[in-house]
Amino acid sequence: MSERQLPLFQKNPTSTEDFTTQTPFNATWELFADHLTAQGKSDYTTVAFTADLDLLGQHLGKGIPVGTITTRDLEGFLNWLEFGRGVPCSRKSYARRVTTLKVYFRWLHELKVIRFDPAKEILQRSGPAPLSDVLAPQQIVDCIRESHTFTFRRGKEPDTRPPMLLTLLLESGIKKGEAMKLIPANILRDNPAAPELEVRFKVRNVFKERKVAVSARWLGLYDAYMAQYHPKQEIFGCTPGTSNTCLPTSETVPACRSSSRSRFAAGHARSTTCAPACPSRRSGRSSA
Repeated sequence: MSERQLPLFQKNPTSTEDFTTQTPFNATWELFADHLTAQGKSDYTTVAFTADLDLLGQHLGKGIPVGTITTRDLEGFLNWLEFGRGVPCSRKSYARRVTTLKVYFRWLHELKVIRFDPAKEILQRSGPAPLSDVLAPQQIVDCIRESHTFTFRRGKEPDTRPPMLLTLLLESGIKKGEAMKLIPANILRDNPAAPELEVRFKVRNVFKERKVAVSARWLGLYDAYMAQYHPKQEIFGCTPGTSNTCLPTSETVPACRSSSRSRFAAGHARSTTCAPACPSRRSGRSSA
């Protein structure tokens, strides 16, 4: 731990050298995000991890000194996530939040800001994840029909984004993060009757790159969307923190509510596309 004295009235540390055991928990988040970026973590991982820390701050107090957080505090937080918060915590979300705690407190411990790592003794749960929910054929029809009922900026003109995006997710099965990175150059239309979607990644994930077939009908929806929204770079123009406002949910497309779940999200479209009986598979389209 550094003996460097903090400048008077400084609100947040500007370097990890400024950290002490009394540094407020939330004053470390920005530098932790910088650390994740330097380690090559994706924007989505960084956003998810910092959101997890914000949840811990809601439970313990965002200004709690980092040196006072104990293993019992973290165990209480995880118990609160499962049983006291009032919001469902899936196995996947729980596992990621445990990972967040381990990465964050190991980082502080390696910096010698804290004497012991309170997350080291936290057990990570293992085991098979539950089967994904898929949409029934009639639910797919209902969702697509409902997506055509929205109007552009509360006017009378139909909004082209909901049907275009929903159809894209159902046909391609790409992930939310992949959809958000799409640019016009990724739409391959050399053969208008059989267009393709090019999913690209940075060098370290180049093995994930692929081409996915989409329908000529979707290409028409895409052209209408581009004419209405005029995006400058990314097709959907979302940031990681606002992506949910661009993607269809059960709140924006009520017909997408299923009998087994109360929310519809991009993951449901992906699971539906990947299901063996999905119409896109029967027609020979590639599923992610």
